Amino acid sequence: MKHNILVVDIGGTQVKLMLSPRDELKFDSGADMTPRDFVQRFHETTANLKFSAVSIGFPSPVRGGKIVKDPKHLGKGWAGFNFSRFLRKPTRVINDAAMQALGSHVHGRLLFLGLGTGLGAALVWGNNVLQLELGDLPYRNHRKIEDFVGKDGLERLGKKTWRAEVRYVVAQLKLSFIADVVVLGGGNVKKMTRLPKGVEKGDNRNAYLGGIRLWEMDRKSGEPRWQIL
Repeated sequence: MKHNILVVDIGGTQVKLMLSPRDELKFDSGADMTPRDFVQRFHETTANLKFSAVSIGFPSPVRGGKIVKDPKHLGKGWAGFNFSRFLRKPTRVINDAAMQALGSHVHGRLLFLGLGTGLGAALVWGNNVLQLELGDLPYRNHRKIEDFVGKDGLERLGKKTWRAEVRYVVAQLKLSFIADVVVLGGGNVKKMTRLPKGVEKGDNRNAYLGGIRLWEMDRKSGEPRWQIL
């Protein structure tokens, strides 16, 4: 069954809604946005759009298509929320970094790292997509990696030192996950200049392609093509 899919990327500051890679609408999110607030703004923003299904990238762990815990940078009440019921369309939910990774994947073993408010991460190989919570890994001075490469790190360290931290972290994570390539995405990737070998800048519009791929089916088995782990 072919869907006209609306891809929604929920971030800590904005929600983006895409019917094509270049056709994008936005509304503000923020630390107080609850599911109820999101649903209201969603229906207001999409009132004149025609779509039959929704793909959502969400900034928190997702398992079996359900949000596992409330995100760090939004309001409360997201865990277990039934999007299909309240959006009144068939809806598939995936971690936002995993959706970017899925849209960025071409071949081999790809590690996606999102430089945003925190550090989003996901690994794609074969037909498998694995979300990761690398931002919480311990780092120097008993702090977390995202304290150095996320938004707070950028503001605290300054651009030059922050860039050096990002290059070091990215190179080490590439080795750790035996990745063929690392794709850097997120809102702060544009602040990066020189990158380590095997690391390239992604395109935020790849989130749209990832949302479309969520609905792809295997022709032989009739099952979903991508295994979201």
